[in-house]
Amino acid sequence: MTPVLNKALPEFEAQATSGVKFTPQAFSGRSVVLYFYPKDHTPGCTTEAMQFRDRHKDFVKAGAVVFGVSRDNMTSHEKFRQNLELPYELIADTEEKLCHMFGVVKNKIMYGKKVKGIERSTFLIDPAGVLRAEWRGIKVAGHVDDVLKAVKDLGKKAA
Repeated sequence: MTPVLNKALPEFEAQATSGVKFTPQAFSGRSVVLYFYPKDHTPGCTTEAMQFRDRHKDFVKAGAVVFGVSRDNMTSHEKFRQNLELPYELIADTEEKLCHMFGVVKNKIMYGKKVKGIERSTFLIDPAGVLRAEWRGIKVAGHVDDVLKAVKDLGKKAA
């Protein structure tokens, strides 16, 4: 079942780094930022991860928890987190369950060949587990600031 804006997320479970089990219920009471990215250790994904890292304290202060999601395995994720000193967890979606659920698997052209890849996308879930915002096919520059603003705006509405 695909998540729909302004509707509660369907039940699901995913494994993240540090042995964290992610379910929407596990983080009720906090906003959740799920950002999907194509691949660990690549230039655009590294830049995006570092931008979320550099603003992480602001997200926490605004009441949000951040998770990165890609099809990479746990070993790759742990190295990526360690290399970049990421303060948030990464979800290993090796079977593409979350990627398909959120509709981020897209056909892309790379070096003249059609390949299936992940469209860089971010989703904001409110403290009640309702999908409140989505950004699809985003450019890395300035994106983290847009997401942080949305998290802060969500906090103002809840207050």
